[in-house]
Amino acid sequence: MKIAVVTDSNSGITQKEAEKLGIIVLPMPFMINEQVFFEDIDLSQEAFYKRMAEGADITTSQPAPKDVLELWDKLLREYDEIVHIPMSSGLSGSCQTAMMLAEDYGGRVQVVNNQRISVTQRQSALDARDLAAKGYDGAAIKEILERTKFDSTIYITVDTLKYLKKGGRVTPAAAALGTLLRIKPVLTIQGEKLDAFSKARTMKQAKTMMLTALSKDLEGRLGDPKGEDTWIQIAHTCNEEAAEEFKKEVEAMYPSAPVHVDPLSLSIACHIGPGSLAVACCRKLKELK
Repeated sequence: MKIAVVTDSNSGITQKEAEKLGIIVLPMPFMINEQVFFEDIDLSQEAFYKRMAEGADITTSQPAPKDVLELWDKLLREYDEIVHIPMSSGLSGSCQTAMMLAEDYGGRVQVVNNQRISVTQRQSALDARDLAAKGYDGAAIKEILERTKFDSTIYITVDTLKYLKKGGRVTPAAAALGTLLRIKPVLTIQGEKLDAFSKARTMKQAKTMMLTALSKDLEGRLGDPKGEDTWIQIAHTCNEEAAEEFKKEVEAMYPSAPVHVDPLSLSIACHIGPGSLAVACCRKLKELK
């Protein structure tokens, strides 16, 4: 059975990387000053942050149903089934839309609602590809990825409260006080939504909090204190140098765990702005060991 694995650009997988990885990436649309752009097609990371710094009005959107259907129809001329892994259903309506559209495909399109984003969504796409190579069909891959959806976490610290305030995630008064006190919130994604986790006064303190939280996850619910059976990832928004330094700290703590670094999805960047750092983990699937 030939299975196509589809994800969206929120996974951080570029179009060029997708060709090498054997994964199809659906570009996410953005509205910038009422003009439509598509991530990694006519909107690069650099262009996005440049427009953000200029104060452009940037909003996220979900892929048009027509574009999704055209992609699926094209792929099904070559593949027997499709496993489609959109961004978390708690962060966008694109997952629910895809699930509704898939109802007309008689089981040939399996939409995975495993509530992941960015580097953890990327890992899900890689896992789906590898499960398909081992002979699992689309329904089995969907079941495995959804059953293990909570075996991952992302912790994020932001450089400014400006964009959280803009998106209504903190009140203007809280944002003003936080800016005055130089508070750097630590946020988490574990399951559906981006939630508050803790507060730090400096980036150094925020990184310590995130690494402590990661350590507790590995020792506790993931049962892997050395990180040997866990994928560990670093992510950032327009903050590559700091991300590479953070990677060295994580590698020193978990020398047996290779650490992957990627930019955070632009959909998250819309809400948190540039200068953020994140650490994430995903338990390795037992089916792929």
